[in-house]
Amino acid sequence: MSGRLYFGIGGWTFEPWRGVFYPKGLRQADELEYAARHVTTIEINGTYYSTFKPDSFAKWRACTPDGFKFAVKASRFCTNRKVLADMGQSMEVFLNQGISELGDRLGPILWQFMATKKFDPVDFEGFLQLLPDKLDGLPLRHVLEPRHDSFKDPAFIALCRKYNVAICLADHASYPIIPDVTSDFVYARLQTGSDDVETAYPPETLDLWASRLKTYAEGGRPEDLPAVDPAAAASVTPRDVFAYVIHEGKVRAPAAAMALIERTR
Repeated sequence: MSGRLYFGIGGWTFEPWRGVFYPKGLRQADELEYAARHVTTIEINGTYYSTFKPDSFAKWRACTPDGFKFAVKASRFCTNRKVLADMGQSMEVFLNQGISELGDRLGPILWQFMATKKFDPVDFEGFLQLLPDKLDGLPLRHVLEPRHDSFKDPAFIALCRKYNVAICLADHASYPIIPDVTSDFVYARLQTGSDDVETAYPPETLDLWASRLKTYAEGGRPEDLPAVDPAAAASVTPRDVFAYVIHEGKVRAPAAAMALIERTR
C-alpha cells in the first residue's frame, strides 16, 4: 500500500522556461495546460504576495486534468507578523478570495515563515488553532515551513502532530531540515538543485530523493534523515506526498520534477 506521489514546480509563468521546458511558439495562455500535462502538482506562489479573483482559480482548475493538485502559498500578511494569533482577519481575506474554486484540484496550503521567526509554543498554538479544517465544504490540508533552527524542537513536532499539520521537509542550504511526520501527508521543497545540471540534481541524488519520498508514501520515514524527535514516531500508514523542485534559478526544475515522476511510476 502507498499514498499518491505528486511532483511539481513553483508557478508556471517563468520566461526562462520558454524554449527550454515550454516549446518555442507555445502561447503564454497555454502554459499552465502544458505544465499540468507534464507534472502532477504546482505550487501557486502569487497568492503569497497578492489576492486573485475567484474567476482566476476557476480558470486554473479548468486548465488541469483530473487528479492534478495545486498547493497554495498563504499570504505573507498572515505569517509575517509578531503575534501569529492576530492573523485572523488576514486569513479570512486569503481563504475567501476564491481558493475553493479549485475544487478537487486543491492540495495543501503552505504557511511559510521568515527566517527570523523563532519558535514560541504559545504563539504557534494560537496560530494553529485558527486554521480551519474545511473551506466551503472542501477539506483543507495545512503545512508549515519554518526557517529558523529553533523549530528543531520536540515541542514543535508534538504541536504540529496535535493539530494534524505537516512540517515542510526543506532541502535547503540554510534552513533546517525537519523530516518528522506530523500529519497524514508529507510536503517537501527541494531547493538545492543547480541549472548547471540538466535535471537540476545529479541522477544519484534524484534516485535518493525518489527513494526517500516513496518511503514516506508507504508510511515510513527515511532512516538517513535523523528525526528531531525519534522517540515520538508517527504511525506507519500510507500517506500522500507532495514534492516541489524550487531551486535558485529554477530553469531545470521542470526536468527534475519529471525525472522524479519517472523514477516513482
